[in-house]
Amino acid sequence: MNISTGHDIAHALALLLRRGTRTRLHTHLTEGLGEGVDELTYPLLSGLARTGPCSAADLGREIDLDRTTVTRRADRLERAGLLRREPDPADGRATLLALTGDGHDTVAVTRQRLAVAIETSLAAWPQADARTFARLLRRFADEGPFASGAPDRDGRP
Repeated sequence: MNISTGHDIAHALALLLRRGTRTRLHTHLTEGLGEGVDELTYPLLSGLARTGPCSAADLGREIDLDRTTVTRRADRLERAGLLRREPDPADGRATLLALTGDGHDTVAVTRQRLAVAIETSLAAWPQADARTFARLLRRFADEGPFASGAPDRDGRP
């Protein structure tokens, strides 16, 4: 592989990871899901689905938002019945954010919508290419620079 391939992949990733791209995708995924669910609150739902119950600070680190922003958005999701606050069993003074049953259902709907959108976008591809793309993308996610344990920009794991 040459440096040009690395640049091509970096450019494609930059397009995918742009805030505007994520916002458009989150807007599409959350359309019509009710009060409290939108492109701003979706990352909390998705993050909690990945992590399970956690503090606002820990969720903020997971989804790259500050604790105050997470707390404000969590208030909206709590009012909508998608998130609840519960005592931290490890620290009685702390509170954890957790998805409710409706919150889990909402995440399931958005993940199904995402899967359909991906399938639709790959519909014109030969099936073998789509399967190869999925396999290699998974490998890149597991082994590439975004993998857990991969060095950060300062070279530290």
